[in-house]
Formats: sequence, structure tokens, C-alpha cells
Amino acid sequence: MKVLAAVLLALLLVLQYRLWLGDGGMREVAQLRSEIAKQQSENAQLRERNRTLTAEVQDLKKGTVAIEERARTDLGMVGQRETFYQVVTPEGDEQAATSDGDAAEPRVAQARKQR
Repeated sequence: MKVLAAVLLALLLVLQYRLWLGDGGMREVAQLRSEIAKQQSENAQLRERNRTLTAEVQDLKKGTVAIEERARTDLGMVGQRETFYQVVTPEGDEQAATSDGDAAEPRVAQARKQR
């Protein structure tokens, strides 16, 4: 009877070792779950980026507003019936040029006017 109990105990220990530490064991399962969560988070970020890019592409294909915006900001272009004004304030008048007295206002302001 003692031999049978010892064999069963040894078998139980071997099976527990394989369950917790062997291939496909609990440690590997926990590691894989962690990798899955990380990949799902990365996929969600990439889906959001793709959604933003798709919306931008659709806007560029269908609307002229986005194209004009890009031309103005990226290329500095001015429309046909517009006059470009550049107002440069002297360095000492930075305080007076701002509406709320904040000195963080840029020294060079650009304005466009429709004719």
C-alpha cells in the first residue's frame, strides 16, 4: 500500500510540474494572454489611425476645403480673390498688440482678406 501511495504521489507531482511549468503550462498561458492584450491595444491604436487617414483621404477626394487648407498651411498659398497682409509688430509693442495683455502672442500675424 505504501508503494502504491508513493507512486501516486510521484505521478501527481509530475503532472503538477507539467501543468505549472511545462510546455503549454500555466506560465506560458499567462505570457500568451499578456501578449494578446498588448497586441489588441496596438491594433486598436492602428485602427484609429487608419480611420483618421481614411477620413482625410475621403475629404481630400471629395471636398475642396481640405485641399485649400493644405495649400494655405503647407504651401503658404493665397486664393485668387484674396489679398495677403502680413502685420509685423515692433518688439517693444508686444504687450500693446495683444488683446488680453498676454505676451505669448506671436510677433508676426498673418491675415487674409476677401475682395
